[in-house]
Amino acid sequence: MNLQKVSDVEKLELCRKYFIGGIFALPFLWLVNTVWFFREAFIRPAFEQQKKIRTYVTWSLIGCLVWTTGLIAWVTIFQLKRAEWGETGDRLSFIIPRGRP
Repeated sequence: MNLQKVSDVEKLELCRKYFIGGIFALPFLWLVNTVWFFREAFIRPAFEQQKKIRTYVTWSLIGCLVWTTGLIAWVTIFQLKRAEWGETGDRLSFIIPRGRP
């Protein structure tokens, strides 16, 4: 979609929808929202809806970073500690690796 052909009111509504979609456990939408509307929020000359778009883009970026950090932390901890967790670690695994831990 070409954002130049969309009115500022429609841009604000679309940005809001992507932000709300990210709240419902779809953090990829926050990343898309940040990338797609960054120019509208921070680079383009001021317009009426810019302040709200900037707010949605900022919170989308923060949310995406928090989710990404949490996911990286979980994967790291799980990979390093799975063997120590015994049966619980095995039940959390789809594929149980063979060999020594």
